Amino acid sequence: MIYEFLKKSPQFDDTVFVAPSADIIGDVILGSDSSVWFNTTIRGDVNYIRIGERTNIQDNASIHVMNQTGPTHIGDDVTIGHNAMVHGCTIHDRVLIGIHATILDEAVIPSDVIIAAGTLVPPGKTLESGYLYMGSPARKSRKLSDQEIASIKQSAQNYVKYQRTYRQVDTYDENPFYTSEKKV
Repeated sequence: MIYEFLKKSPQFDDTVFVAPSADIIGDVILGSDSSVWFNTTIRGDVNYIRIGERTNIQDNASIHVMNQTGPTHIGDDVTIGHNAMVHGCTIHDRVLIGIHATILDEAVIPSDVIIAAGTLVPPGKTLESGYLYMGSPARKSRKLSDQEIASIKQSAQNYVKYQRTYRQVDTYDENPFYTSEKKV
């Protein structure tokens, strides 16, 4: 559902996929080719949310803001995993936020970072580009390889393909994402 709040309505173009069970509220702008998946909530009620291009917000994720003091900014080519919580923070381009990770108020995630599943980035923490972060609180685990950095953008590109299929822009005779046969 798309909700107006205090005379502000979510804005996005027809290249964006929003699942029917997702809720987007208030002052939210989504960039082109982005996607908001099932049971996700993006609530720009007491501040604003800006989400870049080719960014995917996966099932059951929640994105919110800090009342009047902290908007949420999410860049281009970002993947936010299932059940993640993103609150009043800044996430730059080419970031992968793992399943059930939490990014809290005024945290800053620079470009080319992977946040492991279940990680907690505490309020006000600024991370360094090019690393994998894990734990609660988040700690630098190791430097990312060039292949891992490339995989962040590939993840975003995969979700552009998925959302285009859901929007029926790209059609296939059979499911290109799944095979029931095990490859040996």
